[in-house]
Amino acid sequence: MATLGKRLVVAGTHSGVGKTTVATGLMAALARRGTRVAAAKVGPDFIDPSYHRLATGRPSRSLDAFLSGESLLPSLAARAADGCDLLVIEGVMGLFDGSGQPGCDGSTAAVARLLEAPVILVVDASAMSGSVAAVVHGFATVDPGVNVGGVILNKVGSAGHATLLREALAPLGVPVLGVVSRDDRLVWRERHLGLVPVAEQPGAIGQSIGRVAEVVAAALDLDGILALARAAPLLEVADPPAARSERRARIAVCAGAAFSFAYPENLELFEQAGAELVPFDPLEAPALPEGCTGLYAGGGFPEVYAEALAENRPLLSEVRRRCHTGLVTWAECGGMLWLAASLGRHPMAGVLGAVRIEMSEELTIGYRTATTRATSFLGKAGLRLRGHEFHRSVAEPAGEGLELAGRFGSSLGGFVGPRLFASYLHQHLSGTPELATRFVVAAADA
Repeated sequence: MATLGKRLVVAGTHSGVGKTTVATGLMAALARRGTRVAAAKVGPDFIDPSYHRLATGRPSRSLDAFLSGESLLPSLAARAADGCDLLVIEGVMGLFDGSGQPGCDGSTAAVARLLEAPVILVVDASAMSGSVAAVVHGFATVDPGVNVGGVILNKVGSAGHATLLREALAPLGVPVLGVVSRDDRLVWRERHLGLVPVAEQPGAIGQSIGRVAEVVAAALDLDGILALARAAPLLEVADPPAARSERRARIAVCAGAAFSFAYPENLELFEQAGAELVPFDPLEAPALPEGCTGLYAGGGFPEVYAEALAENRPLLSEVRRRCHTGLVTWAECGGMLWLAASLGRHPMAGVLGAVRIEMSEELTIGYRTATTRATSFLGKAGLRLRGHEFHRSVAEPAGEGLELAGRFGSSLGGFVGPRLFASYLHQHLSGTPELATRFVVAAADA
């Protein structure tokens, strides 16, 4: 059993209000004061947690009701908070925006209810004054099970503007825990799938987080925020399920600027199952790490580095040869792109035969329930999996290894074989640790 102690949720009225900036700045500002801050993110995200890690010095965990199962979220939150003074959870989209999946709310509000965590609501006040009261009143009262314990007003234009906003909110009794002025220096650079990952520009992003921490420390009532977190009741929760086996295997893990998307929980489960994880950078490594019989190629932005990846021909040749001679390979999204024959006009590893990847203006995003159509190291045909897609590329041919069902339709995609599992599907294995065990056992047998 574990105990979940001081905690709070930083939520927004909608996407784009600045909750990542506020949440990350809050984490960094408290860490600078000596608070041991743990971080978590609602929903399927890799990029925001990389900012959290830079702010706190610790991995940020994912709390996703669809991928992990709602009943497991308290255990994952307690694991995230282990050894720390405070858990700060960044929400996803707007407070009440959910997964869109039947039977699974998946919203930040649902996570806050489940964890009995107070919510700080970030409001973009740039284009309102008195109307802010209606907005906050609605968010604070629409669900009595969600405790909106304070408000942070973001993108405020002036001291006079701040006074008008405070006066409008005073009758509600919801404390204003901070007023952040409009400042272009607090806008982080974005591109086609969101913020630039920390792995690509750690120095520049680290400096930016430092500036945000200074602004937040001056603009927010940190003592009031800590008092709100202390008001959360102690929860006794079970430990999350573990992955176990008696086997041992060395598994190469794609890392570096092009492959920075991997849930830390997945990597920990591989290690629990007996894996020795050996990170390597496909941009620079001339060969796979010595002695590895498994390969985990997670997501990232190989499309940004396609030319450099293509120039590393010795590694691509070895990966193609090793995969064709038994290397147990698990590739998710960006990893699958790397295994294709080509990415745009650049040649890749060619593990997937003649599969070509082309970039697209259309965003493919959403939760998926997948059913395997062939036997793989993860299990027999008919195995049901849960995952998430988030990409702007198209594979041709798309593959027929998985039947993918989403909220608005189904399709075939992915490549599945005895020692290969490659698809656009990102999986969070906290609710299915047996998959981590099967991967490690297959690599050990290889």
